Amino acid sequence: MNIPTRVGFQTPFTNVTLDLTPPSTIAGDYVVIGGELMDMTYGEFQKEMDMFNAAFAECLYEGDAKNRIFTFPIPTYNISKDFDWNNPKIEKIWEMTARYGIPYFANFINSDMNPEDARSMCCRLRLDNRELRKRGGGLFGANPLTGSIGVVTINLPRLGYLAKDESDFFNRLDELMVLAKNSLEIKRKALENFTANDLYPYTKFYLSGIYQRDKKYWGNHFSTIGLVGMNEACVNFLNTDISSVEGKTFALKVLDFMRERIMRFQEETGNFYNLEATPAEGVTYRFARADKEKYPDIKTAGKGEPYYTNSVHLPVSYTDNLFEILDHQDDLQTKFTGGTVVHLFLGEKIDDIEVVKALVKKIAENYSLPYFTLTPTFSVCPVHGYLPGEHKYCPYDHSSEELLKYGIEAE
Repeated sequence: MNIPTRVGFQTPFTNVTLDLTPPSTIAGDYVVIGGELMDMTYGEFQKEMDMFNAAFAECLYEGDAKNRIFTFPIPTYNISKDFDWNNPKIEKIWEMTARYGIPYFANFINSDMNPEDARSMCCRLRLDNRELRKRGGGLFGANPLTGSIGVVTINLPRLGYLAKDESDFFNRLDELMVLAKNSLEIKRKALENFTANDLYPYTKFYLSGIYQRDKKYWGNHFSTIGLVGMNEACVNFLNTDISSVEGKTFALKVLDFMRERIMRFQEETGNFYNLEATPAEGVTYRFARADKEKYPDIKTAGKGEPYYTNSVHLPVSYTDNLFEILDHQDDLQTKFTGGTVVHLFLGEKIDDIEVVKALVKKIAENYSLPYFTLTPTFSVCPVHGYLPGEHKYCPYDHSSEELLKYGIEAE
């Protein structure tokens, strides 16, 4: 799963949501093996679940032969009110988190959703299954048959630069969102046409149940509108960043406006729409470079290479205080209906897993943000493997033979 088999020599992006106990929705159901109903229920397989989760976490903790991280699949663990923090059988998960920060945690403690209400996909796409229940009268047999047909990302910094006043800003934003809706509707029609004409034979079979219900294959999929650069939008429009009271208040107003428009699009088209904090790995640079060429005095982040801050996040290196970040981001993050994630950078490996456990618990119990991950800083030496913290050069000695083995000539 970590072999670069995608276009552009990329690794397939895979995310798995792992239950630690049998979900209440199926715990009483009888197991099906080879198409036959067994006399055992899913609730009777707790021991096997513990074995699998421990083995999976141990594998990711070890990394590959050179102690390099297994980037995929990203495991998501649901944190609900009945989560057993003292369960000794999941300690490998805490060890993996302390070493590499691999897992994502979906927070359901301060949420009106239950774990079965959401599906985590991609690095942050998170779908609300309650919308699907409203349409289909239940998720039985169609639970995984959802996703997003595509994402259109709104360039907020350019809006902030061009807008003359707040009314102009929201008029321009409305025009861009209508354009995004139209492009997604065109794509949806094209996908339906391609699927009906057997250009996606596996997908056609996979979504056949949805077609029987809705007479369209992609009826369970969302159209996603995202945003990038709220911080720079505030800087260009208000002359203050998102960390200020004025900046955050404006950001909340923008998100409420976008949510309201997305609800309207859903009613107009009859298709599902959601608002996502777009990952924007490349578009943060692409938008900023294009804007700098067209508007040389537009304000961007970055001293050399211009870029825009991701979604509604604070400026890079604004603070090392995790709880200052959480206090600022909490009510912003909950505005997104299609997914978001807060990366909490720790600086280095945490040696005591009790500290990791306590930190995750404190975040989940005291904040409403739906999705977060801990990110320790580490380095990997081809000779010595995993090194906690940031190291430009390995602090240990290397023989000439070891260096030559990796194509480095000793001076």
